[in-house]
Amino acid sequence: MYRRSAAAAVLLAAALTLTACSSGGDEADAQAKPKPPASSAAPDPADTPAPSAPAPDAKPTGPVLPDAKLTPKTGSFTAEEKKYLSGRVPEKMDPAAVLQTGQEACQRVARTAKRDKDAATGAVITGEIQGAKDAITHLCPDQKPILAAAEKGFPEGPRTSPAAGNYRALTQATNCTWEAKGKDGSVLASGPETPPKAGDKVTATIPANTAEFNSSGCYAWIPA
Repeated sequence: MYRRSAAAAVLLAAALTLTACSSGGDEADAQAKPKPPASSAAPDPADTPAPSAPAPDAKPTGPVLPDAKLTPKTGSFTAEEKKYLSGRVPEKMDPAAVLQTGQEACQRVARTAKRDKDAATGAVITGEIQGAKDAITHLCPDQKPILAAAEKGFPEGPRTSPAAGNYRALTQATNCTWEAKGKDGSVLASGPETPPKAGDKVTATIPANTAEFNSSGCYAWIPA
């Protein structure tokens, strides 16, 4: 009886150890991912599994199928689908598999935009939804307003020679901070003036002579 109890205790301890390791890893992964606007009710694009096929914006470096051979095993591709696939399909890969990754990017943009357009715009700006630009252009033109907004924005982090103007952060996190510096390194402007509260919108005004704009915890910016 003692031997059985001891063995059971060892097995239980091992199981708890494995569970703890797994939990810690998941928590670290979650903390490492950039997040969309805090107010967003949409699914976090970063939590959506990436496609198993090559990323839609990662064109192959090796030989690709010529446009004349871009045909599915059954049916046919539309003109826009062929434009999307042109130069994107490795020689030995099924074009339909590559097309599917673009379609999935469209689905993610549409699903997120339906609930929170800021979250969708931010996901396109930051690249969380890979290949969104080409996918929207050729496969889901109804999402072009999201793409148009994203093309005017930029992600958080350092940015040299930014366009002057007023910008809005696509997050409502309370740890968003920003700073604009001149060529000599002097601080021209910074913010927010007071620590934001949950739900507050964070804006920034970039002076005309700004050499570098840097932000942290702000996810992405678009013109205000």
